[in-house]
Amino acid sequence: MWLFRRYSLVLWFSLIVAFFSSSVMAQDAGWSAYKSRFLMPDGRIIDTANKNVSHTEGQGFSMLLAVFNDDQATFDKLWQWANTTLYRKDIGLYSWRYDPNSSVHVADKNNASDGDTLIAWALLLAGDKWNESRYTQASDKLQAALIKHNVIDYAGYKVMLPGVSGFNQTSNITVNPSYFIFPAWQSFFARSHLKVWKDLDESGTAMLSKMAFGEFRLPTDWVDMQADGTMKPATRWPTRFSYDAVRIPLYLGWAHPGSPQLAPFILWWQKSPRTATPAWIDVMTGTKASYNMSPGLLAIRDFTMANTSAISPTLAPKDDYYSSCLQLLSWWASHKG
Repeated sequence: MWLFRRYSLVLWFSLIVAFFSSSVMAQDAGWSAYKSRFLMPDGRIIDTANKNVSHTEGQGFSMLLAVFNDDQATFDKLWQWANTTLYRKDIGLYSWRYDPNSSVHVADKNNASDGDTLIAWALLLAGDKWNESRYTQASDKLQAALIKHNVIDYAGYKVMLPGVSGFNQTSNITVNPSYFIFPAWQSFFARSHLKVWKDLDESGTAMLSKMAFGEFRLPTDWVDMQADGTMKPATRWPTRFSYDAVRIPLYLGWAHPGSPQLAPFILWWQKSPRTATPAWIDVMTGTKASYNMSPGLLAIRDFTMANTSAISPTLAPKDDYYSSCLQLLSWWASHKG
C-alpha cells in the first residue's frame, strides 16, 4: 500500500509538471510566433491589417505581452522605439500613430489615451517583475501626464478622454469605452493610492450601465455624452458594437470578475453558436457582420463566457496583428489574471 501511494504521488506530480510544461511551451510558441510576424528589427509593431502602420496601442499591448513572457530584451526594444519615434516631451504623452507609407510618418500629434495607459501599465508591471526603478518612475510620469491632459470631470463623472484634442466639444464629449482599461487603473491606484484612479474605475463602470443601446443593450465603439449625463451612440462613427467595444468585456472581466455588467455581452453572444458568431452588430439597426469572429475576438467571447479552456496561446496561421494581440491577452487574463 505504501509503495502504491508513493507511486501515485510521483505519477500525480509528473502529470502536473507535464501539464504546466506543455502550457508554458505553447505560450512561448505563441509569443515567438507573434514576434516573428509583427515585430520589426527596430522595435516597431506593425498592424498587418492596416497597411503596416504602427500605434501606441500596438506598442503597449506588446510591452504587456513581453512582461508576461518575461522577455525584457524585447520589452526594452519596444519601449525604445516608442520613445524615439512617438514621445512628445511637451506633454509627456505619445503621438498615437506612425505611418511608414507617408512622407511625414507622424502627421497626427494627438495621443490615444488607451495606448498611453497600456504603456504605463506595462512599465509598472515591468518595474515590479524585473526590479527596475527606471520603469516604475517612467510609469509614474506617464500616469501623471494622463491625469493632467486626458482626465476631466464631466456630468458628475470622472472621465478619461480618448485624446488631448478633438473629443471635448463643451456641449458634449465623445468617449471610447474600450479605452476604460480597468485592470490598469486598479494597478495605478495600488501603486499611487491617488483617488483619481479609483474614481475612473467607478465612473467607468457606472457609465457603461448607461451605454445600453438597441435591442441587445450593448455599447457602441464610440459614445457621445451630453452635459446632463445622457449618452447615445456617437454621430461620427458607425453605431456598432464592433472591433473597439469588444475589448470592454475583456478589461471589465479582468478587473471585475463576475461583474453583472458582463451580462449584455454574454446574452448577445449566446444568440449564436461559438464558431458562428458575427464579428459585429449595428446596435441600432440590428444589421450583423456577414463574417464571423476572428480568433482574437473569439478568445474574448470565451473569456467573458468562462469558457477559458477554449482559449489557446497558439496563434492561428496568418492571423493579423490585432486578433493575435487579443488572443494572447485573453489567454493571459484567463490564466494569470
